[in-house]
Amino acid sequence: MTVTNRIEMNPKVMLGKPVIRGTRIPVELLLRKLGEGATEADLLDAYPRLTKADIQAAIGYAADTVAHEETVLVGSSAPRKRVKR
Repeated sequence: MTVTNRIEMNPKVMLGKPVIRGTRIPVELLLRKLGEGATEADLLDAYPRLTKADIQAAIGYAADTVAHEETVLVGSSAPRKRVKR
């Protein structure tokens, strides 16, 4: 399945997780490394097949995924009463 022109999901590649097209580099890996403080230059150095546009596509994919996420709150929003024992 094509997600974007740079991100794809294929059940035969990395168990269907989103990867950079034509590689086995998961979007999740790139996002984790960026979150841990890696720079774009660090990623480009570590993964020679990766491009700046691939990194930007991974970030965009994550933003789109979060934007379409739905949060369901379960239970009452009223504070619970404490019971003394």
